[in-house]
Amino acid sequence: MKLTVIGFWGGYPKKNGASSGYLLEHDGFQLLIDCGSGVLSKLQNIIQPEELDAVLISHYHPDHIADIGVLQHARLIQGFLGERPATLPIYGHCFDDVEYSKLTYKDITKGIAYNPDEVLTVGPFRVSFLKTDHPVPCYAMRFEVEGKSFVYTADGSYNEDLIEFSKGADILLCECNFFGHQNGKAAGHMNSLEAGQFAHLAAVNQLILTHLPQYGELTELLREASTEFTGIIKLADEFLTISI
Repeated sequence: MKLTVIGFWGGYPKKNGASSGYLLEHDGFQLLIDCGSGVLSKLQNIIQPEELDAVLISHYHPDHIADIGVLQHARLIQGFLGERPATLPIYGHCFDDVEYSKLTYKDITKGIAYNPDEVLTVGPFRVSFLKTDHPVPCYAMRFEVEGKSFVYTADGSYNEDLIEFSKGADILLCECNFFGHQNGKAAGHMNSLEAGQFAHLAAVNQLILTHLPQYGELTELLREASTEFTGIIKLADEFLTISI
């Protein structure tokens, strides 16, 4: 697997940035995980929108879905300009009827509801889900292929269920929207100390902090998390690429 960070800001993108969006690739299959504001602009530095094979959505807050409509129009326009792309499957939960219905657009994209109680197969990936503690229904995801594993927490406050769900993952892409002295529980987010503790207890190989705040000295997040987790820690950054 190859993971590339497209956008990593929480809530809204910082100047010239993008909110949540991650490209996961294996054996030529290209999966976009979440599609927040600015993601389509940034994505085109790596691949074109018509080259995506599937999209997987954790939840329907704007910083995770704002560019779905943009993606749909990009593939529509490319169809007018040349060979029409195949209908793109967009996987999302169906616990918000209004937002789920928007995943289907003409014959350009097709919304497909995943059952969070079952393992989903998308291309080469086997995906398991865990409901997070967030103000709206949101699902963490564990991707497995050929003995390797990658966990994306999506959005959610510290939850002990995540520890077993993430056990031994090669990569933990963990939300970290607050600094260590802040309490993110009411907002449904983790702070840096919680992210580090979570990574330690789950015994993951590498921790990547994402969904970052737009203020403060971000390297402080690394320092704080490292007091709890002694393994490799990185801050998500635009086009950061990691082979798993």
